[in-house]
Amino acid sequence: SNVIKGVHLEGLKIVGEPENLSIKYLEQNADEIFFQDSVATLYGRNNLSKIVQSVAANINIPLTVGGGLKKIEDIEEALISGADKVAINTQFIEDKNFISQSSTKFGSQAIVGSIEAKFMKNDNKFIALTDNGRNVSKYDVVDWIKILENGGAGEIILTTVDFEGTQKGYDLKLLEKIDKIIKVPLIVSGGIGNINHVEECVKYNSVSGIALASTLHFNQLKIN
Repeated sequence: SNVIKGVHLEGLKIVGEPENLSIKYLEQNADEIFFQDSVATLYGRNNLSKIVQSVAANINIPLTVGGGLKKIEDIEEALISGADKVAINTQFIEDKNFISQSSTKFGSQAIVGSIEAKFMKNDNKFIALTDNGRNVSKYDVVDWIKILENGGAGEIILTTVDFEGTQKGYDLKLLEKIDKIIKVPLIVSGGIGNINHVEECVKYNSVSGIALASTLHFNQLKIN
């Protein structure tokens, strides 16, 4: 029931309540709010329905919900609760067919491919992680983006695990790689700490949005 934040997706600390923070960011003119159940896959469930219902009743901007969505029924429940879009990572990697199944049923506009990217020195490439950064998949991030696009995902949210929570800026090496190949709107997430970091990211044509967490939760930056 709490909003939490960590560094590199680890060491999670409570930073507030979802309803209160949602209203705060609505008043700052956020375009969208992204809820991620960070321990959903670990515990085999998504626990966001009541939170989403509560928030959706009080705010009028789009909500995206992710974490632990494994079946068509899970997506249905999230959308009925008030989400406009769902973001899926682990289940898509475990079952590629689920990408096209969900985008066919609900439309590409409702399906976001969530990617947790980490640079692997041994492989000299960025690999997609699953389970909130706990497990390594077999997919190179560039290859995985193409699979998500071909399956019908209408948007990608790309979190850089090495920079996540550090507020040191986004991983521009990763962004340069992705910018050249991606065909759907891209939301970048992880490491944004100040207005200069935002400016660095929006210079890339593929970037349609910036996801902010720590810097907002700790009142270091306002959306306005």
